[in-house]
Amino acid sequence: MADFSLTTLFVVPVGNSLPSSGSTQDLTAGQFGLFRSDYTVANAGNIAASPYFYVAQGRVNTYLQGSKRSDKISGCPSGSSCKSNVTEWYRVTGCATAANQVTKVGGWTVKCGEVVTLTLRAFSAYIETLYFNGFTRSVTVQAPCCDCDGNPCETVDVPALIDQIIYQLELRAPGTNPDNISFNTFYQFQREGDDENALLVISGKPLTQYGQPCDVAADPFQYDRMWFRTFVYSGPATTADFIVADRCNFVAEPVITQRASYAYGSSAEIQQLEKNFYSYQAGYLKSLYRMVGYNENFESWVTDGTTYDTFYIKFNEYDKSAYQWGDYIHEDSTVIIAAPQNLSAAIESVLEAALGTVVDDTTCITTTSTTTTTWPSTSTTTTLIP
Repeated sequence: MADFSLTTLFVVPVGNSLPSSGSTQDLTAGQFGLFRSDYTVANAGNIAASPYFYVAQGRVNTYLQGSKRSDKISGCPSGSSCKSNVTEWYRVTGCATAANQVTKVGGWTVKCGEVVTLTLRAFSAYIETLYFNGFTRSVTVQAPCCDCDGNPCETVDVPALIDQIIYQLELRAPGTNPDNISFNTFYQFQREGDDENALLVISGKPLTQYGQPCDVAADPFQYDRMWFRTFVYSGPATTADFIVADRCNFVAEPVITQRASYAYGSSAEIQQLEKNFYSYQAGYLKSLYRMVGYNENFESWVTDGTTYDTFYIKFNEYDKSAYQWGDYIHEDSTVIIAAPQNLSAAIESVLEAALGTVVDDTTCITTTSTTTTTWPSTSTTTTLIP
């Protein structure tokens, strides 16, 4: 059976003030608040004494539906023993800027005059709509001939070799057809070091963002990241080299120094969640249409450019007798609270008083830049799986 959870999303407006008095019916349009079982205002000092609490938000359109409200949530504060219907409780800290993958290629074992090929294979949901098995492109160069002051030797000028490779990588694709995609579309390159230990540094670029259309029924947002594999081997690239991971004649070692990450809590993501969960929390007119006049019940409290922390509370029915299908078929509920980062601490303090210490479910990595030539230093992994 599918794992379905009835989800209600609360987007806290920028500038929201938690209510200090009144009830859910007194919430102004968009105002977010937490309420005790008797519908009085909950705060960090009184919420633990309530058997359960509600999450609520005022609406613009209150006709036939009143304020938006969660079901009953009963938690156990840290160190207490009580009956709780909460099964999951965590926070995702907003991180609107994703990190891009950085790979450093070193340990060159190229011989003088040897033919060397570098293959890059990029993956993402965006890329794989066009390319089966990733966007794969190769460049082939011939290592410089060796001249060690007139003496025979096999020491290759590694910086010169890397510069050759970068030159080929940065060439634009031939022709004017926009489908002729260059390496520069997805990567940027630089050399680090001036001796035999020099490195070729390859960094992914941010993916092209989908536009935000005026059509509220469109779904332009997508979780996505670009990651890539790097192969450096002896010999030319041939039409049979579509899968190069099993080649034995590698002549350099790629090391991933920073993995690509996803962005979390961007305004575009929260706007998409508003659409995804709209029908679950609307009293009527539950569908979204291209014609604006048909969407008068849809309300968005997202402010463009704002980064949101999100709180997730997953819980079962408070009153188990409400299960109509038997205890073996549960339909649980999920509340998502998306709060601007400057407002999340006040909300978190009240929730922790009711539910216990929250666990942060994400780590924000934002150390990559696509304009600077000085790359950040992060922990290094020797695995080639990005």
